[in-house]
Amino acid sequence: MKLVGKLVAVFRRAANLTQTQLAYLVGHQVETIASIEQGRRALLPDLAAKLDERLDTKGALKEAVANMPEIDLIPAWAEEYLDLEREALALSWYDNQVVPGLLQTSRYAEAVFRNRVPAFSEEKVAIQTEARLERQEILHRPSPPTISFVVWEPVLMLQLLDAEGHAEQLNHLRTCAALPGICLQVLQLNHRTHAGLNGPFTLLETPDFQRVAYSETQRGSLLVSDPDEVSILAQKYAMLRAQALSPEDTVGLLDRLLGEQ
Repeated sequence: MKLVGKLVAVFRRAANLTQTQLAYLVGHQVETIASIEQGRRALLPDLAAKLDERLDTKGALKEAVANMPEIDLIPAWAEEYLDLEREALALSWYDNQVVPGLLQTSRYAEAVFRNRVPAFSEEKVAIQTEARLERQEILHRPSPPTISFVVWEPVLMLQLLDAEGHAEQLNHLRTCAALPGICLQVLQLNHRTHAGLNGPFTLLETPDFQRVAYSETQRGSLLVSDPDEVSILAQKYAMLRAQALSPEDTVGLLDRLLGEQ
């Protein structure tokens, strides 16, 4: 992916174009071109064809994309979300299946990818785990985004690892709960109301103060920008926070679970 990005930059400079000028010519945002050139975003076939036409590269970029190693191909539905997450001012994250990716330990993330069906190769597991851990950099920035997490209690009970690894993940959650800008809450299993029964989702606030939502399914994901749909998910999230334990009580729950290890 990085090699293809460098090719785009070389061809653009050879055509005496700035990133802004090239973005205008192909009808994309300048941030998209910058991300591709930096190797942070995959070049998709349709955009490769447009770039080949505008840069007169005789199909070189389209051919390069077609022959990228499989491990370099990030699903198109994930690309835009990862860019938004990286730049977000605020995130509101509800999960009822696994620990949120931004809060996973290396061993936990690896276990998640090892449970994939069809199975990943050892190389793909390692690459995906590393990529997930790299995303966590946003938690440790000098000015981190504001992030609220609501996690359903069964997630904490799911033992994808041995007792030591499970305890390590619970300890990591407790550590993350103390980081600046992070609010972690657990919705208990015995709570009689639950606003998130339809599944996990994330709300994001972009640098230009727009709100979008993201949800995952078994076979893909959906990025939602329609204001009405985002509003519905925002209402769900507000209710989830009200139904969940307070941040202080959540830490107490983690302490009790760790004491039972």
